[in-house]
Amino acid sequence: MNENESLTVTLTLDDDRELECSVLTIFEAGGRQYIALLPMGEDGDEGDGQIYLYRLIDNGEDEEPGLENILEDEEFELASEAFNEWMESQDFGDIDLDDLDDLNRLD
Repeated sequence: MNENESLTVTLTLDDDRELECSVLTIFEAGGRQYIALLPMGEDGDEGDGQIYLYRLIDNGEDEEPGLENILEDEEFELASEAFNEWMESQDFGDIDLDDLDDLNRLD
């Protein structure tokens, strides 16, 4: 994978639809690992901006990691707070949304 490619995960939803997501980050909170996913639109760009948080389960070196729903409110709040702290620590720089729209139109 080159530096311009993003890691993606395909989720299977309750209605058996598949949703391709970009991995934003993997982070730790309360001694557990979590993953933040951003659904991609049908044309491969970022979707509506909703972020999904899941508990990340390490299934060993020979198997793919697993994802589990966060069912308890307290655990979800802990994971959300840790993700928000990560977001605040990121240096996204000064992004001009008008410039991004112009670039997307050139594609």
